Amino acid sequence: MSSATLLPHVNAALNAVSTVLIVLGFILIRRGAREAHRKVMLLAIGVSAVFLVSYLFYHFTAPIFVFPGKGPIRALYYVLLITHVILAAVVTPMVVLTALRALRGTFDRHKALARWTLPIWLYVTITGVIIYWMLYHAYPGGAVG
Repeated sequence: MSSATLLPHVNAALNAVSTVLIVLGFILIRRGAREAHRKVMLLAIGVSAVFLVSYLFYHFTAPIFVFPGKGPIRALYYVLLITHVILAAVVTPMVVLTALRALRGTFDRHKALARWTLPIWLYVTITGVIIYWMLYHAYPGGAVG
């Protein structure tokens, strides 16, 4: 199995794991478990970083895919894809800054930014899995070249 056929599945799994870790981190901080929250969120950042490296490698080496669905589902796919890509570019530095604020102990500033980072990061990880499912399972066969 080549990286072009394996990595989409790995990337989707990494996105799914990131989603679970982000939600768990949110639950932990709401319960006041700061140390557990810190560990889980650092793990979420680590998993997301591995995802990003894998994703970039895949897109530099894999064929181009065109979504083969027709009708309204095609428009939905591209809305999800475009918002996913834009917000992924926006949230990456937000995640880093949010984490730095926590690691530096500026928790008021951390919390203020985390209120924005959390929903955007979740949107990106969840839509990443949805896009994968649409492209590789619901409407497979969009490889070009």
